[in-house]
Amino acid sequence: MFSCLREDIQVILERDPAARSRWEVLTCYPGLHALWMHRLAHRLWGAGYHWLGRWTSHWSRFLTGIEIHPGARIGRRVFIDHGLGVVIGETAQVGDGCTIYQGVTLGGTSLYKGTKRHPTLEEGVVVGAGAKVLGGFTVGRGARIGSNAVVVKAVPAGATAVGNPARVIDKQGEQQREAAATRMGFSAYAVTQNGDDPLSQAVLGLVDHAAQLEHQVALLWRELEKRGVCSAQVAPEDAMRTEHFDKDSFEKLVK
Repeated sequence: MFSCLREDIQVILERDPAARSRWEVLTCYPGLHALWMHRLAHRLWGAGYHWLGRWTSHWSRFLTGIEIHPGARIGRRVFIDHGLGVVIGETAQVGDGCTIYQGVTLGGTSLYKGTKRHPTLEEGVVVGAGAKVLGGFTVGRGARIGSNAVVVKAVPAGATAVGNPARVIDKQGEQQREAAATRMGFSAYAVTQNGDDPLSQAVLGLVDHAAQLEHQVALLWRELEKRGVCSAQVAPEDAMRTEHFDKDSFEKLVK
């Protein structure tokens, strides 16, 4: 038990740069207090003392502003930062090493008793401030939930989910898009690729489409030249033998 308590304190010192000492963490971190009280409430709940477990949980919410149902399963080295407004439902499971920020809800969408109504966070998941994770699905190991995201379906391990409703960002696709945009002289970050604005999404689609088109056209010209089909009929300056993007024309479209 004491090793677990020491782990909880050490985790906060490692993840929160505002933490200056063990004494400060021990006395001034409501997330830590809520976890300790939850462990007591969970033991009571597991032993069949359901009312007493709920009563302990109720006092924990009153003292810390964090509501954790005594039936929820919380792993080790979990850090609830600030914590005000955090709600964790009865059948929720939080794996080892997870980080949860203020205003997060791990809630349920089903009204049927005895079912898995709340989400499971696997090891190392980070849930940003204000995010709502709703349903009996799994958020994979090492995944990230963006602030104020509303997640209603499973998130793969290592992925990032943002928006309302949340969508999973393909890391490889994002990196390829940024590389293409940089080569074109146009920054996709300027149009908030992680946002839900329809205009920005349309612009990002144009970036992807333009990159694909210019690549295909360049390949066609190279193949035609190799076969000697068009070298005599087409002036060198008219043939798009290399990938090129007209930055000025594109920016006029989005201004």
